[in-house]
Amino acid sequence: MPSVLDRERTVAPPGYNRWLVPPAALAVHLSIGEVYAFSVFKAPLVTHFDSSLTAIGVVFSIAIVMLGLSAAFGGTWVERNGPRKAMTVSMLCWVTGFLVSALGVATGQLWLVYLGYGVIGGIGLGIGYISPVSTLIKWFPDRPGLATGLAIMGFGGGALVASPLTSRLLDAYAGKPEDAIAPTMLTLAAVYLVLMALGAWVIRVPAEGWTPPGYSTGAAVVAAARRPGLGHGAPADLTANQAIRTPQFWLLWTVLFCNVTAGIGILEQAAPMIQDFFSDVDATEAAGFVGLLSLCNMAGRFVWSSTSDVIGRKPIYAIYLGAGALLYLVLALRGTAGIGLFVAVACLILSFYGGGFATIPAYLKDLFGGLQVGAVHGRLLTAWSAAGVVGPMVVNRVADHQTAAGKSGADLYSLSFAIMVGILVVGFVANALVRSLAGRAQAPSGTSAPESARTSTS
Repeated sequence: MPSVLDRERTVAPPGYNRWLVPPAALAVHLSIGEVYAFSVFKAPLVTHFDSSLTAIGVVFSIAIVMLGLSAAFGGTWVERNGPRKAMTVSMLCWVTGFLVSALGVATGQLWLVYLGYGVIGGIGLGIGYISPVSTLIKWFPDRPGLATGLAIMGFGGGALVASPLTSRLLDAYAGKPEDAIAPTMLTLAAVYLVLMALGAWVIRVPAEGWTPPGYSTGAAVVAAARRPGLGHGAPADLTANQAIRTPQFWLLWTVLFCNVTAGIGILEQAAPMIQDFFSDVDATEAAGFVGLLSLCNMAGRFVWSSTSDVIGRKPIYAIYLGAGALLYLVLALRGTAGIGLFVAVACLILSFYGGGFATIPAYLKDLFGGLQVGAVHGRLLTAWSAAGVVGPMVVNRVADHQTAAGKSGADLYSLSFAIMVGILVVGFVANALVRSLAGRAQAPSGTSAPESARTSTS
């Protein structure tokens, strides 16, 4: 007997309005996007466990590593079982992660926070991240940049809600913030349980062969071939195994790694960072800064990815990486000139960070075609896993080292920002080297993916 979670129970009826799907995707992505507000927990966790920034930052890094790995290895399972079942699994893992972490805080066992928020929650992040993206790209094959922007916008905006909410909860519960971590985590778990369950219930997939009114697959191929930045000709139609053996895949892996490393370095340390730069900023204002970064992260995912539908993926990545390097240089040299300048530059960097995530699925589709672009995207997200380790590690290790050397304030971060400039320059060069695969032989018919996977970006 089919379960209510099975894919066949989520096929949309004739006449279904595709614009009902984005809210379901946003419900899940807004929930798991709380990971970007983790910096609000950092100072209380450091105090509670009498630990270092680096040791607490490992929690965030583990979560991002597990996100990338679960997305890479779970993409096929998500396609086979459908978004409702995937979103339900994501919900269970994400909520369980908070419960286990709360237990770790209550018992003074940091390893339980690593296991809960990092490992279990990280798996929920990966499965939840790819399921709405895959579904929305099927509903919007005529506007892939817009579609991925809609799906991933919520993930970037999760901290916009979670940051002030977490700060309020930490202050609302009796005692000091470090004593309120466990009840705050339990409250967030209850909120996300309801929100993600609603998203999983509402989500639908299009019927086999469905296309938007007036949409032509042939016209879409021609448009992709004429898009700026990659030359002319229709994109190659490659399987995932073929794609990962091309230089283009690894160039894009480098591009995503560099863009994410630079953005995540600020995001993971945002609340303590602005307080170190400007001593008159209190904890509530720092949480507001995290929320503002989240808003820019979210807006960038929609605005920049939609722009890429017009100017092309390669040119937009040149902006992310080239302008991003210059902005990091401004922070390194003039970050203390004023809080307005610091906030404006950080917000623009985070908009590029978000835009990079939302643009990469369409970039992959332009290069490798639609045959197995979902599986290719899942494999590329291992770059996110690597960046989730390197970015926070650079910022936290340098800050800890500078603290041990007796330095404070902005001096904790100037070297980190200089390193980020170099990383973004490497990404800029890698993007410049990307070339079209047009004319490459297509995958043999025996390797064709199921129709449900051909338009997916996971």
